[in-house]
Amino acid sequence: MIQRIQTVFLTLLVIAMVSLLFLPIWSKTDATTGEEVVLTAWELSSEPLSTLGETAQASSQPNQSAIAIAILAIVAAGIAIYEIFQYKSRMTQMKFGLINTLVMVALFGTAFYYANYQGNAMATGNDANYEAGFYMPILALLLNALANRFIKRDEDLVRSVDRLR
Repeated sequence: MIQRIQTVFLTLLVIAMVSLLFLPIWSKTDATTGEEVVLTAWELSSEPLSTLGETAQASSQPNQSAIAIAILAIVAAGIAIYEIFQYKSRMTQMKFGLINTLVMVALFGTAFYYANYQGNAMATGNDANYEAGFYMPILALLLNALANRFIKRDEDLVRSVDRLR
């Protein structure tokens, strides 16, 4: 049945993955040039800042594509949506929950790689900030674990009722 608590958790997971597509993941201001390097799910971009903190002229460094983060977030959201509608087969839901966990771990690893290796290569200094988008995969992993726990609880309940027959 679609009105279970795991559906709420999976829906929140989808919202977290979609919000990751629009939130900044990581940012760092270069101490020497004053450029701000920002990682989003789509690209790693460098924007020069004026003294007032506003965007100035063109950047000296080209933008790098980070589309792998966006693709993994979209795949995780798609798996969660598909998992919601597999309510008639709880074992299938649990399998897709495991696959989704692996996808979200890969997503978190990819975001961490882009932030700490690609981003740090574009800017010098120690004032890097993890933004709200960085924590969305962690939230999604927690929601996925809760959904899997309640799916397993439903499966155990059905199995115990079958033993009584």
